[in-house]
Amino acid sequence: MQTEALLKIVQDVLDERKGHNITVLDVRGKTSVTDYMILATGTSDRHINAMADYVSEKVKENGQKPLGQEGGIGADWVLLDLGDVIVHLMTDQARAFYQLEKLWSVEQKAEALEALQD
Repeated sequence: MQTEALLKIVQDVLDERKGHNITVLDVRGKTSVTDYMILATGTSDRHINAMADYVSEKVKENGQKPLGQEGGIGADWVLLDLGDVIVHLMTDQARAFYQLEKLWSVEQKAEALEALQD
């Protein structure tokens, strides 16, 4: 399955399942682990687990097998590894605490500062 099609499927499922603040991070060139990360906020641990289950099922229906899942009932963060796309489903509190968007934008800020110094 093409990465763009996988991204679309995941975004659609998260939107249908009432994921909040769905964000796609393009991390190509920043890590060799994956190309994209999708972050979404759920209202509770049950909600984020349900979203992970729905994403996993929809991806399987389209011929892609998830490589792994971390987190579960009682966790405030579930990670779903789809290869070229990694999905982070978090509660509001976990997302505010870990600030993954900020973490992965550090390199962009460093590049911008370098450009200003030149």
